[in-house]
Amino acid sequence: MNMSFLRLSIWVYLAIFFAYLLGPLVIMSVTAFNSSAFPRMTPWECLTFQWFAELFQDQRILNGIKNSLIIGAGTVVLSVAMGLAGALMLTQVWPKLRATYYTIIIAPILIPGVVLGISTLVFWDRINRMLGLGADSVLSNGIFLTVIGQSTFIASYCMLVLVARLQRYDIALTEAALDLGATHAQAFRKILLPFMRPAIASAAVLAFLASFENYNTTTFTFGEYPTLTIELAQKVRYGITPAISALAFIIVALTVFFALLNEAKLKRQELVAAARQKATVEELAGKVRLPSFFAGNMAAVLLVVFAVATITVVGTATAYNPQQCIANVKEQKRLEAEQRIQELRKQREEQRKQREAQEAEQGAAQPATPRPSNNSGFGNVFAPNSLGNDGNESDDATPETDDAPAGNGGFGGVFDPNSLQGGD
Repeated sequence: MNMSFLRLSIWVYLAIFFAYLLGPLVIMSVTAFNSSAFPRMTPWECLTFQWFAELFQDQRILNGIKNSLIIGAGTVVLSVAMGLAGALMLTQVWPKLRATYYTIIIAPILIPGVVLGISTLVFWDRINRMLGLGADSVLSNGIFLTVIGQSTFIASYCMLVLVARLQRYDIALTEAALDLGATHAQAFRKILLPFMRPAIASAAVLAFLASFENYNTTTFTFGEYPTLTIELAQKVRYGITPAISALAFIIVALTVFFALLNEAKLKRQELVAAARQKATVEELAGKVRLPSFFAGNMAAVLLVVFAVATITVVGTATAYNPQQCIANVKEQKRLEAEQRIQELRKQREEQRKQREAQEAEQGAAQPATPRPSNNSGFGNVFAPNSLGNDGNESDDATPETDDAPAGNGGFGGVFDPNSLQGGD
């Protein structure tokens, strides 16, 4: 019971781990085939291959890929050479200095990439000024600075890979070659280098991938030669399109293809070695019957399936036309937008009516405001009707006679012009 629970827990953990690891890649790959203008998996609109066409028409992306390949090739050459030299020195240095030397070689891995980028830019700029060279010299070239800056820490990764292989090397082979009259260069080229070839290939792949995806160091050194990561960062800053998802899908597909190819090759070598071990003396003297390429080689089968799927997708892309589907989706979006607008207008009209009804209810509930009295305690001096008759007087008021003094403005006839003359 406990073993069953333990196995179930392990499988659940592996499922969660791979879902967390590969889930974003799967989602981004799927968004490359959705006709939505923004990379998204749901809601699904139409199957399309237009983003791949837009990707190959984007000159900035193509230029970034070209620069990344050039810088990656230069970084591989320089990093592998320095890593191999460092690995050989580590195995031949005085044992008491080995720990110190190892620490110095590994230190660039621990330094942040931003610091390495700034240091590379400042250092080579000072060298350029000391030599009196111009701003367009090789030492100021973006490709040169990027290769140097990336190699400062990628060489350490290469050295670790090569040291692991070099520890299995028997130094007696080199000594035997020297005793037989070979020079040190011949012993290195014909004995040590063939032994180190698998590790060199692994270090070269590691160096290229580390250079291709590097951003922190490259952002200070690229100059006029932006790499793919720099271009992608600038595009994300101003808004991305599913063309980026198409690029990610291509990178993932190439990675899977080469991984399956390498696994199929290694499995093939194991099958051939096992067949030769089981072969009899007569078979070895003649020709050993080797198993077929697909016998017991699941990686080779998956490689063929992957190749067939790729060819099918490419063929479908050339014949499939999603324009009608896209037009239907646009029309549906237009109708949905109009419906939302009508619903919004209706909602606003209902809110307006409710607001008017509430105001009417509040007005009916409030008592009538009393008319302000003119008796303010100053003899109606400040009453608004004291300056003359207004339209609010009642109809039964006594009209003024011709003999009534004019200009009675409520001040007791003080300002009446007749008050200055004596009466008859």
